[in-house]
Amino acid sequence: MSYTEYFEKAREQQLGELQEWLSIPSISALSEHKKDINQAAEWLAAKLTAAGLENVEIIPTKGHPLVYADHLHAPGKPTILVYGHYDVQPVDPLHLWETPPFEPSIRDGKLYARGATDDKGQVFLHIKAVEAILKQEGKLPLNIKFCIEGEEEVSSPNLLEFLHTGAERLAADAVLVSDTSLIEKGKPAICTGLRGLCSLEVAIHTANTDLHSGSFGGGVPNALHALVSLLATLHDDKGRVSVEGFYDDVAPLSAEMKAEFAKQGFNESKLQQDLGLNSLYGEEGFSFVERVGARPTLELNGVYGGFQGEGTKTVIPKEAHAKITCRLVANQNPQDILDKIERHLRAHVQAGATLDIQQGEKANAFNIDPSHAFLQAAADAFEKVYGVRALFTKDGGSIPIVETFSRILSAPVVLMGFGLPDENLHAPNEHFNLENFDKGLLTIVEFLKSV
Repeated sequence: MSYTEYFEKAREQQLGELQEWLSIPSISALSEHKKDINQAAEWLAAKLTAAGLENVEIIPTKGHPLVYADHLHAPGKPTILVYGHYDVQPVDPLHLWETPPFEPSIRDGKLYARGATDDKGQVFLHIKAVEAILKQEGKLPLNIKFCIEGEEEVSSPNLLEFLHTGAERLAADAVLVSDTSLIEKGKPAICTGLRGLCSLEVAIHTANTDLHSGSFGGGVPNALHALVSLLATLHDDKGRVSVEGFYDDVAPLSAEMKAEFAKQGFNESKLQQDLGLNSLYGEEGFSFVERVGARPTLELNGVYGGFQGEGTKTVIPKEAHAKITCRLVANQNPQDILDKIERHLRAHVQAGATLDIQQGEKANAFNIDPSHAFLQAAADAFEKVYGVRALFTKDGGSIPIVETFSRILSAPVVLMGFGLPDENLHAPNEHFNLENFDKGLLTIVEFLKSV
């Protein structure tokens, strides 16, 4: 029986199993769902066992458990570590869901539920692909390990600790992750870069109390004015970050990567229209996909202070605040960037104002050469199933654990996703297109049989 026939025959049962898993509200960020998290881990362990995996174990952590499994009976063959997560985002606002988020439903060729595409649906593909090979052929063509966590949506604090202490157990020749997207329907992609991240909060203080603008206006510093003028120094009029040394470690885009970006055929005019904008904006000299995938940024995420109630209050505020994040690219060090931004802010603060800065989260960027043999094998597998060779892209988002896997395990990470950008991950009405459910199973089988 061909794999196409196998999966067609098993489809109804497999979708039913996936809907069981999706019905478990494994929300890692909310403590009241601790029981659900454990139930989702137990469900996963049972399915890994049923699929033919061995050494299946639910590993306790200080938070939510990891689920491990392996099948290591191919001496001399590569070992692949499959990583994913079974935790999901909160569902608010609930009233915007067309059907309840934990009552999975299929309509118009799409499976709707929280976690359908991020990441239960995509993890499920790997379990069923391995199960299919074992049932069809009685053995695997390589060695495989699974490490599925329950805290990805809360920054993987305990997986990081496990990686540092249990790296030998997870050792592999490559890490395989399906938690990303195709470019669009029928147009597969393999992500070769994820931006890093750093954040800080800024507070400006002036007088020891808010002041009447009639009595003091024009004669004392205004915290809001000081903050606005300070923030304006962070960029020039061409969209570049003005912080000294910000771009020192940013490598220029290679001709090959520029060509891959161009192949996407991204329609900037359509994006502008869809967003209701009269113009896009960003660093001069780069296309939209280059700006959001391969260039670093500094963004204001929140600016607040002074009177914000109804009507007018003629006050000179004593303090003002801003939240800032940066997306970083390969070779940029998050701590170095935070220190440079802090030096810039302290050097440009207005006279009469004092500055408090709190540095926050830090995550390294991930980057991999698309010519690597494992990535080329993944592109070949996509082409066999989709009829179109996968493009190599860079994603503007951050998945910090990917860089950590790559660094600690000294292994390439293959980001081989089957979602679509419009599947509402993290939003109401999250869904997974079943075309990619079907093709994803076949693609993973092709990949595992070819490396």
